[in-house]
This record gives sequence, C-alpha cells and structure tokens, in this order.
Amino acid sequence: MFMTEFGYGAETPRRPGTSHLFNVSRRGFMVGAGAGAFVMGLAMKGGPAMADATAGGLENVRGGDATPSLFISIESDGTVKLTCHRSEMGQQVWTSIGQILADELEADWDRVEIVQAIGHPKYGSQNTDGSRSVRRNLYRLRVAGAAMRTMLERAAAKRWGVHPGECRGVQNVVKGPDGREASYAELAEAAAAQPVPGEGDIRLKARDEWRYIGKPVPSLTVPKIVKGEGTFGMDVQLPDMLVAVIARPPQVFGKVKSHDAAKAMEVPGVVQTVDLPALEQPAAFKPLGGVAVVAKDTWAAMQGAQALEIEWDAGPNADYDSEAFEKALMETAQQKGEVRRTRGDVYAALDAADKRVTADYYMPHLSQSPMEPPAATARWTGDKVECWACVQAPQTARSEVAKATGLPEDNVTINVTWLGGAFGRKSKPDFVVEAALIARKVGQPVKVTWTREDDIKHGYFHSVSAQHMEGGLDSDGRCTAFLHRTVFPPIPSTFQAGLETPSWGELRLGATDNPFAVPNLQLETGDAPAKVRIGWLRSVANVYHAFAIQSFADELAHAAGRDPKDYLLELIGQPRYVDPREEGAQYDNYGDPMDEYPIDTGRLANVIEIAAEMSGWGRSLPDGRGLGIAAHRSFLTYAATVVEVEVDDEGRLRIPKVWSVLDAGTVVNTRHTAAQIEGGTLYGLSNALYGEITAKNGVIQQGNFPGWRIMRIDEAPREMETHIVESDAPPGGVGEPPTPPAAPALTNAVFAATGTRIRRLPVFTPESGDRLPKRAGRQS
Repeated sequence: MFMTEFGYGAETPRRPGTSHLFNVSRRGFMVGAGAGAFVMGLAMKGGPAMADATAGGLENVRGGDATPSLFISIESDGTVKLTCHRSEMGQQVWTSIGQILADELEADWDRVEIVQAIGHPKYGSQNTDGSRSVRRNLYRLRVAGAAMRTMLERAAAKRWGVHPGECRGVQNVVKGPDGREASYAELAEAAAAQPVPGEGDIRLKARDEWRYIGKPVPSLTVPKIVKGEGTFGMDVQLPDMLVAVIARPPQVFGKVKSHDAAKAMEVPGVVQTVDLPALEQPAAFKPLGGVAVVAKDTWAAMQGAQALEIEWDAGPNADYDSEAFEKALMETAQQKGEVRRTRGDVYAALDAADKRVTADYYMPHLSQSPMEPPAATARWTGDKVECWACVQAPQTARSEVAKATGLPEDNVTINVTWLGGAFGRKSKPDFVVEAALIARKVGQPVKVTWTREDDIKHGYFHSVSAQHMEGGLDSDGRCTAFLHRTVFPPIPSTFQAGLETPSWGELRLGATDNPFAVPNLQLETGDAPAKVRIGWLRSVANVYHAFAIQSFADELAHAAGRDPKDYLLELIGQPRYVDPREEGAQYDNYGDPMDEYPIDTGRLANVIEIAAEMSGWGRSLPDGRGLGIAAHRSFLTYAATVVEVEVDDEGRLRIPKVWSVLDAGTVVNTRHTAAQIEGGTLYGLSNALYGEITAKNGVIQQGNFPGWRIMRIDEAPREMETHIVESDAPPGGVGEPPTPPAAPALTNAVFAATGTRIRRLPVFTPESGDRLPKRAGRQS
C-alpha cells in the first residue's frame, strides 16, 4: 500500500513556496499504516490564515499529535483512495477534488475512490461554504499528486537502473525504457524509501497536458444516488436507535413556561420526553430549546410532538412584526448613515446634477429550505459521543457538541453524511447539539429529525434589507453621482447580542466592492436590530446588494434614455483594477490576495458582452416580451445573466429563456460548473418570484411549501443556455456567483416587457397570486 498524507493548514496554498513536503515515515509517524506503507506529509506555510476559528489544523498535527491524517493511499490492488475534507451536498466536490489529484498523480480514474473525512482539526478548515473548495485546494492537490508521481517514477528508475527522466507515470503504471512497466501498487513500498521531492524538484503538468482538469468528468456520486447507495443525514440507522421530534418555542428566545406530556406519552411508540435547555444570548449555534418527544419511529415522534400541551413564554421577540419592521427599515434607509466608502463629493454632485434619480428597494427574509431538512444521529457511550449528520462544518459541530455537553473535543466524533442540499443552513449545527443532548439523556442512539415545518419556522433566515439609491445625471445622461445606502440586521447579531451594524464582511459582498467608474460614489449604512436568527444563504448579502445596484443601473439607463446593457458597461467604465481600500473601505477580497484576484472590470464587462451576444440583445420583441440584463462579481467570479420574459394581458409571466455566463478563472469540471450555473440561477429566480418569510408576534407565518413557494417545474425557464469563459486565471467560486444577477435580470426584463418596475421582492405575493400586480403601463 502506498500512502501519502498531508494536513490542511492555511488555505491559500496556490503559490510555489507556500508548502513543503516531509517524509512522515522517517519521523516514525507510521500510525495506521500497514507493513511497507509509505506515508508522506505536505505542510502548508505562509499565506493568510483562514478567517474562521477552525483553521491551522496542520500545527495541531505536527505539534505533538503524531497521528497523520491518511489523505491519499494506493491500495495493494491499485485503488487510489482520497479522503475528501469537504462535505458533498450536490456540488460534486468529491468529483472535482478527485479530478485534481488524479490528474497530477496520473491515476486511472476508474480506480479512484473518495472517502469522506470526519470532522477533525487535522484537516484544517473543513467549512464547505464560500465557494472555496476548489479555489483553496487546486494548487496544493496538484503538488501532492505530482510529488507522489515523482516518487513512484524514481522508485522505478532505481529498480531498473535508469535515469528517472526516462520513467513516466501514466494511468497507474510507470513506464520506462525498452518497454518496461511497473504498476503503482508494485512500486509503493520502494517509493517509500525515496526522499520526498521539494516543489522545485517536481514538474506540474502544463495545461495542455491535463487529463481530467477542465474536462466534463462524470460525477462519482450521482450513480450511487440513483442506485440508493449514498447515505444522507436522514438515512442513518443504528441498532436500538430511537427518533426524536422537537416542539420548539414559536419565538426565538422564547421558552417553556409549563407543559404536560401525558397525551404525548399515550401515542403508541412514544418512549419518553426530554426537556431541552432554553436558548440564551447569543443564539450562535445553540438549540432553540423546547421539548423533545422520543419514540420508536418518526411517525410516532411527530404525533407525540403534536400532542404535547405546552404553555410558552414568548420572550423578548414577541413584538416582531415583519410588515412594521419593513417600514422602519425603509425609514432608516432614507436617513444619512455611516459612510463606509467614498469617492469625490456625492452630495454636491447630486445637487449639481441635471437629473436626479431616486429609488428604494426591499428584500424580505428568505429560507434556505434544502430538500433534506436537518437531521443528526448521536450515540452516547460513557464519556464519549459519536454523531452522524448532514453538516457543512463538521469541526464547528464537534466544538459545539463539546461545549454543550462538557466533553473534551477529543471525545466527540462527527461523521459527515451526504447532504441533500444545504445553501448555508447546514453550516449551523444546532441540530447536532440537539441529538447529542437527547442521546445522553435517553442512553440510546437517537436521530433528531427536523420536519419541513421545523426547517421553515425555526431557521437561520436570510436577512431582510432596505436599499436606498440615488443617482445624478449630467445633461448628456452620464452618471456623475452614485449613492447607495444599505440597511439590514447583520449576521454577527446571531453571535453577539444587540449588534445592529452591518459588518465589513457583509458589505464586501456586493456593496463596498462596487465596480462603477462614477466620479462621485458613496456607500452608507444604517443600523437595524435582529429579531430572528440571521444566517448565511447562498451568495449571502450579494443577493440583495446585486438586486438593488443592478436594478438601479437599469433605472439610470431608462432615465438617460439609453440602452440598459450599454449603460451598464458605461457605468463599469474602462478595464481597470478597483481597490475599495483606497476609498476608505475595509476590504478582504473574500480572504484572498488582491494581486491574484483583483476586481477586474474588464472581466466583468466581458461576461456582459458575451451574455448580450448570446441572447441577441437589441433584437425586436413583440409586445409583452422583454429582456433584462444584470452582472455581478462575487466569490472572485464574474457572472452575467440575461432573462427573457413574456407577460400576457392578465399578468401571467413566463420565462422563455435565460442566458448565463460565468468567468470563474480555471474551471475543474465544465459539466458540473454548467449545472451549478443553472442551479444557482434557478435558485435566484425562484426566490425573486416567490421567496418571502414573514413574522407576526415573533412567529414565522410560513410552515411548508404551500406557504413558502418555490418555483415549480412548469414555471422554470423553458430554455437555459450557459457559457463558461475559458481562462487560466486562478479559480474563483462557482456554486454561489450565478445567483445574485438572477433577480435583477428578471425584474429588469419585466420592466422592459410591461413598464412595471419591481423594487420590492418577491414579484408575486399572496395577494397577487400568480399574476403581476397591476401597476404602470408599458414603458414608452
């Protein structure tokens, strides 16, 4: 067996010299390795540290813990096993990570297997969020694969008494002179005796030599899903396992005043009830509290939870009315706020403008609503607990379970299942903590099942937001002033009680990184309290910032009497690099260096031009049809979307076609990237059409899909055409960037078709049904 191992440390290992290899075997680190095994370590050094608390795992591994994380192994039958430290939630990370390693290793793709890593610091950050899995691992996985191939080639050369340059690894075989060949499995033990090459001693393949990277390699997981071979959080079954369903307080920070479990206990199959501790500030990832009904099966647990008689103390958020809150937020957005980025004198320029354009936009709460609601199973054994859960951040789950139970983290194991979607919800492991607490109480393995109603009513919601925009135009229609004021309850309020000010981390998601070349530009913020748990949702604050900015760009174009696409390009200006730090903003560029990932307006303009050309922008359309365009940079990737809509006389809306363009730099899998573009666009369109979570008396009003509408299959675009820009730039994100431009492209198209300007989402409301609200007539 030939094995190599490396810890995941700092996560910016793209540059040569930011990592080094070491021979773990020679240091006596052969823990877990069989006879003749070869263990190699790849240590990262330098580069900015991760922005989360779970980074730096390699130091933990090397700082006395001599147990290497088995990362890559070549089995005796030639199988290449790769431990994937990121969660598979449909984005095909298993496949893309495997592609990268296998390419440089020259592994036979049919012999590649992926093993899911448990949650452990030795893997560095395992947070599967922020569209980082490929961009943070492309380079170092290439280095690891190439190093392994080099050592196998050297072992073969020594065996044959030839120069290593005469040997070449090809598809699990080293080929030498005179037709000699040896398999990787045959050479593994000899390779272990080879010195580990430094980065300067290995050769990374040229791009035109890539066998798998950049290719539409089929998914490793889809066939297993089709055959029912995958294990999702809901699928976990353990001997003697019980199931728990929890009645949670209707309001966040509400608590049980009193309860009677007698009727619940009368339900056949119900075993017992468990009181959970009331939630205290800050909410963070702690359970909401309530009463759990533990039963022999899911149905009994659900029936028992409904039979509970509970009197609730509504707590401090009982006054939350989202309709009233919206008015307050819009009023705050009308007031001058805290300046977070400024160029020129925006107010003087607005006063001097020949035409002043003003608009306000609003976006409601949204729910992630993954198809698989949260689910976690826990088994308590003495002083240890082992969990199985569909989590995006297993290390966070581990630490939260340890904190809640008082166990050392070393006594907590988090096994990661597949995720049936996540969109940010499963990065919050409150449901795993629930399972651990209940399992400790009942003394048997317990699976906590969230119902759909639980998921929608008790989530971490996408923040409501109010956006105030003002623009000044000169006599030729050129924009001379651009004011953007954004107001929303911030995500950090979930972790720090009473926090009301938008964080720099949220503002850099589409606000402080505004690329417009307007001579006078200013971003301001206003404060807003949080009344529910605010959390991440696919693309996070980019969603509402892109909606406001790209809608307002369309409004400015109309006010100037110009074509929206041409005007958007004029706002962006000539190709250049934009650095918001030069204008007073704190900006971390998604944690990546600006010299590698500059805000490049040329790339943004390019995706707009391509999308426009694909859609036949400027073509004549019949009455009731319109095209809308929008573009946005997020997660270091440039995306543009054109939506075509058709609106009949009754206000019914159809979407004949959508064109989406993505420049994500180096792309590992074109097939799956195209799927991500389509999925991200549909996600954005669905939320724009129907997405709205409301609250009365602090209680979420929606409880299942009849109330929380998502786009249905007959409402989806009839056609979707995607384009991936070929690029050798460093990889950017893929999963999230297609979402932000979808909503403004849609509403701009509705304006083009009907003259109806939609400034508040969703497009459809319970009152309007599936008809557009009757507003202004067609724009001349």
